[in-house]
Amino acid sequence: MVVTSPAFQDGGRIPAEHCMKGVPGGKNVSIPLSWTGAPPGTASFAVFVIDRHPVARNWVHWAVVDVPPSVTSLAAGASGSIPSPARELVNTFGDRGYGGPMPPPGTGDHPYEVTVYALDVPTLEVPTAPSAADLERAVAGHVLAASTITGIFSR
Repeated sequence: MVVTSPAFQDGGRIPAEHCMKGVPGGKNVSIPLSWTGAPPGTASFAVFVIDRHPVARNWVHWAVVDVPPSVTSLAAGASGSIPSPARELVNTFGDRGYGGPMPPPGTGDHPYEVTVYALDVPTLEVPTAPSAADLERAVAGHVLAASTITGIFSR
């Protein structure tokens, strides 16, 4: 399975428009994504965006679960209008849906891991406001395939 974004290459910089409004140029537009190569038997997808920088301590920026297997992309700005029965969970900011990068100034480059999981279940059991560890526990044992790209941002 392969996940890509027209907004940035793996290891590339995330454009400011995808950052929180507190960042110069930030519009909090969710990252566009597409994925290919899901294995047979995929019952749903999950999409997680997590800041793995030590300062961020696995900050969940976006968690979308129960994405139907017929959906293989999310357009820029899709947060808030995700196709049913998919669900956007509450991010670490405390908001449902996408919350873009906004790392503390002076903390260096933050790696934002964008992972799409192909799952063998149509509905994922996960808390409404999950931690990164909650998300990892929820997908454990259900992953048929996964793909990650990492975007970088700093202030």
